[in-house]
Amino acid sequence: MFTGIIENIASIVGVVKDNSNIHFDIETPLASEVKIDQSISHDGCCLTVVALKENQYGQAVGYRVTAIDETLKRTNLQFRKLGDFINLERCTKIGSRLDGHIVQGHVDCLGRINEIIDANGSWRILVSYDKNENHQTVEKGSITINGVSLTVVESGPDSFSVAIIPYTWNNTNFCKMNVGDFVNLEFDIIGKYVAKILKTNESSKL
Repeated sequence: MFTGIIENIASIVGVVKDNSNIHFDIETPLASEVKIDQSISHDGCCLTVVALKENQYGQAVGYRVTAIDETLKRTNLQFRKLGDFINLERCTKIGSRLDGHIVQGHVDCLGRINEIIDANGSWRILVSYDKNENHQTVEKGSITINGVSLTVVESGPDSFSVAIIPYTWNNTNFCKMNVGDFVNLEFDIIGKYVAKILKTNESSKL
């Protein structure tokens, strides 16, 4: 489980195609605290560390994760290339503060940035996605974009907007985004359960 609070913007230093999979080599200061088999959120997608990269002094400076075909189809990792920057968050420790909201690291679908507005001290981002009765937002509810826990400002049936403060803008890969870019979306888990229950109740009445 994650909280949507990004720890580091890391650089992708290797992209290796392996049949239908892709291995990503990540360079980050967090590598010194990472171990093989550990789960880390990459732009909101939970991936397992499969190897560590050490420097000449035996210090870990990076690691490798593998995205399988199913993951690539569902996330923006399919578009990632050498030199791109990616949001990282390690899994939550039991007993730690939940500074964001409950994030599973399971991307629901891709969203597309339709508009980025400089609001003179903050940024407003409008994101659209394919309409799905299980993927819903509510005003002032939670949404995860590229692994970042955010609050919904405006909510529509297939779009929403969020407001980004300067700290979040500068300490995530949001500052690298452009209109038309694809982002990973994870909808609030509580909202998804509510939608599922309502759908089941509706079906039982038919």
